[in-house]
Amino acid sequence: MKGLNLAREFYAACLPALRAEISDIMDVAAAGLVGEGSECFGCDDVESQDHDFGPAFCLWLPRQILRAELPRIEAAFARLPREFQGFESRLAPERRQGRVGPLPIEDFYAFFTGLDDVPATWQQWLAIPEHQLAACTNGQVFEDRGGEFTRRRDALLACYPRDVLLKKMAARCMIMAQAGQYNLPRSLKRNDSVAVMLATARFAEAALSFVFLCNRRYMPFYKWAGKLAATLPVLGPQLARALSLVAQTPANQEHGAQIVAAVEEFCGMAAAHLRAVDLSRASGNWLWEHGPQILRHVEEPALLHMDMLQG
Repeated sequence: MKGLNLAREFYAACLPALRAEISDIMDVAAAGLVGEGSECFGCDDVESQDHDFGPAFCLWLPRQILRAELPRIEAAFARLPREFQGFESRLAPERRQGRVGPLPIEDFYAFFTGLDDVPATWQQWLAIPEHQLAACTNGQVFEDRGGEFTRRRDALLACYPRDVLLKKMAARCMIMAQAGQYNLPRSLKRNDSVAVMLATARFAEAALSFVFLCNRRYMPFYKWAGKLAATLPVLGPQLARALSLVAQTPANQEHGAQIVAAVEEFCGMAAAHLRAVDLSRASGNWLWEHGPQILRHVEEPALLHMDMLQG
């Protein structure tokens, strides 16, 4: 069973007891499973069960309420099942690792964003790593009677403000061009295997981020980025095919043409998408020309003065 489904069923089984003991607290709490861990992204499998796996859920409360009511909450949690569907519960204090159990709403989001509330300026948005935003907006909220957890979640799920989104997309185009369209084929011709590896990795990361941005989503931790990108409607399957071909092709002069062709084909698709959504008027597939075209739509002057590869 997937960890997220296990968490949902476990919460449903625990809810009657929690409502019987701490109903006033449950009336202002949010519950679900969000944050770090493959199960929160729906990416867990049999291999994932060798660590930090088991039925559990988060109970999010405003910090002040949690501090005042923690003894009652812990007493109620101590009486919940220690085992569920053959798995040991992770709600015992020594097994939580700060990921499940009672958690302050403010501290939960601050851990990922470094902020007391949702980002309010472009500087704040730009400073938060994409994988952190992905982690604090993944998973599921089973219920939220207080509403504060969902208020913050919805604000983050709306994705970046338009100027920040466009700046990031432009920067990804520049990196894809520099690493994948320029330096990768040159490194292959030189038979420089280390440079090929680094150029490929840099292109892949920029391309993945670009696809997530095109879908108004945040790119997760690199281990799951490729798997989740393949599910996205805009350019996701196309990038997944390109990266799969690149990953399976020997990175040497003999097979270099196949790698270059896969990269160029995807860059052509990215360029076509930018033209289709009226973000670029550049006619070719050289993404270095498309970055400045995207920036024409950015209104914040400070973003326009940043390094074009930054973002």
